[in-house]
Amino acid sequence: MLKIIIPTIMLLPLTLLSPPKFIWTNTTTHSLLIATLSLHWLAPTYFPYKDLNHWSGIDQLSSPLLVLSCWLLPLMILASQNHLQHEPLPRKQIFITTLTMVQPFIILAFSTTELMLFYIAFEATLIPTLILITRWGNQPERLSAGIYLLFYTLISSLPLLVAILHLHGQMGTLNLPMLKLTHPTLTNSWANLMCNLALLLAFMVKAPLYGLHLWLPKAHVEAPIAGSMLLAALLLKLGGYGIMRITLFMAPVSDYLSYPFITLALWGALMTSSICLRQTDLKSLIAYSSVSHMGLVIAAAIIQTHWALTGAMILMISHGLTSSMLFCLANTNYERMHSRILILTRGLQPILPLMAIWWLLASLTNMALPPTTNLMAELTIMTALFNWSPPTIILTGMASFLTASYTLFMFLTTQRGTTPPHITSTPTSNTREHLLMTLHITPLLLLILKPELISGIPS
Repeated sequence: MLKIIIPTIMLLPLTLLSPPKFIWTNTTTHSLLIATLSLHWLAPTYFPYKDLNHWSGIDQLSSPLLVLSCWLLPLMILASQNHLQHEPLPRKQIFITTLTMVQPFIILAFSTTELMLFYIAFEATLIPTLILITRWGNQPERLSAGIYLLFYTLISSLPLLVAILHLHGQMGTLNLPMLKLTHPTLTNSWANLMCNLALLLAFMVKAPLYGLHLWLPKAHVEAPIAGSMLLAALLLKLGGYGIMRITLFMAPVSDYLSYPFITLALWGALMTSSICLRQTDLKSLIAYSSVSHMGLVIAAAIIQTHWALTGAMILMISHGLTSSMLFCLANTNYERMHSRILILTRGLQPILPLMAIWWLLASLTNMALPPTTNLMAELTIMTALFNWSPPTIILTGMASFLTASYTLFMFLTTQRGTTPPHITSTPTSNTREHLLMTLHITPLLLLILKPELISGIPS
C-alpha cells in the first residue's frame, strides 16, 4: 500500500520543484509510473485480503477501484494541459497539487478496513474537489455549484457519522472484517431501520440516487475538465463502493429500505435517460447519463446477490472510463468552439475526422454494445434484477433503450449535419488528445478478455 501512497505524495515536491518547462512532462510521467505499478493489485489471490495490516487491506471489491483511481490521475493531468497553458506557474502548481492531494484520500477510502478512517477519507475528498470547482470552473455559477456539492454531501454525511458511532457502541469495533463476522442482531425495530438508513444515506447522495442528484449536473457543468473526470470516474464510485461495503456486513436489507431505494434507482434510470434527450448542454447530458448508470449500480448493490454485486462492480469500472472519456471529448469540442450548446457545435466530423472515431467508440461503449464490459455489466444486473422481481425488466429494458437513444442523439448532433456558419477556423486535433483517448479506451477493450479481474466477487 505504501509503495503507491508514498510515490503519490512525492508528486507534491516534484510539482513544486520542477522547472516551468518540464512541469507537465514530469508530473504526467511520474503519475503514469504509479498507475503502471498499481496494476499488480489486480492479481487474483486465494486470501480474502491482500497487504492486510491494522488499518488497510485490499480485497477483490476494492482492487479494481484502486487501480482505476491511480489510472485516472495521469489522464486528468494530460486533459488539463491545454486550458492551463496561459496561466501563471503558481496556478499550475496549485492545480496539480490539488489533483494530487485527492489521490491519497481516495486510495485510503477504497482500501481502509476501519469504518471511521473510511469516513474521514470519504469526507476529505470533498475539499480538493471543492477547490477545483470554485477556483478553476468556467462560469460564474461555479460558486453556487460548489455550495450545492458541499451542503448535499455534509448534510447527508452527518447521519452517517452518528450511525458509525452508534455501531461502535453496539458492536465494540469498527473493523470491517470483524463486522462481517459478527452481524448486528437481526431486529426489525425502527431504531435499527433508522441506523441502516443513516448508514446508506451519505452514499446514496454521493452515488447519486435519483432525487438526491441535483448537485451533480451543476457540479459537472461548472467544473474544469479534471474536476468532471474526478467526479464522474472516482467520487461517484465512492458512493457505489460505500453502498456495497455497508450492505455486505448489514443484515439482509429490510423491505422497508430496499423497496423505496430500488424503485427510486430504477425510476431514476428511466427519468434521467429521458432528461438526456431534452438536454441542450453537452456536459449536462453526460452528467445526467451518469445518474442513469449509477441507478443500476445502486439497485444491484441493494439486492446483495453475487450476480448483482459482480454486475455493479463491472459497471462502475466501465462507466468510470466511459464517462471520463466522454467528458474529455466534450472538452476538446469546448476548447475549439468555446461553447457546449449542442446546436452551436454540430457537424464536426468534416473538420475533425479523427475525433469522430473517438466519439463513435465512446458512444458505442456508453450504449453498451458488444464486446464491451458495459454490456456484460448491464446484462448481469438485468438478470439479477429479473431474478429478484420479473417486472423490473420493463424498467431496465426501457432505460436501456433510452440510453441508446440519447447516446445516438448526442453522437449524431455533434458529428453529423451541416457545420454552423460561425465556425470558420478550427485547430486540428493533436497527439496529446489522441493519447488521452487511447488510454481511456484501451483498458475498456482489454478488460473484456479477462473480466474476472474487475468482477469484484468478495471472498
